[in-house]
Amino acid sequence: MAETITIHVRCFSHVKQALQTDMLDLQLPAGATTAQAEQRLREMAGGQLDTVPFRIALNKNFINTEQALNENDELALIPPVQGG
Repeated sequence: MAETITIHVRCFSHVKQALQTDMLDLQLPAGATTAQAEQRLREMAGGQLDTVPFRIALNKNFINTEQALNENDELALIPPVQGG
């Protein structure tokens, strides 16, 4: 069994601004969860996302609970809609 997995992260709005990319690959320990991935991405943003709530989509489906991640999963953190 692999010691790490790689997931693909799609970045929108605040996340895209904070991480300065619209997509990135993220390596995590095997058995990592969506909550662990979210925490890692918040850390990578250097505090810019600390107060931003997200909806999480895993493989293009919104989820409401923490889930285990697998190699090549796609994760998206979707911040609130901005408008004006």
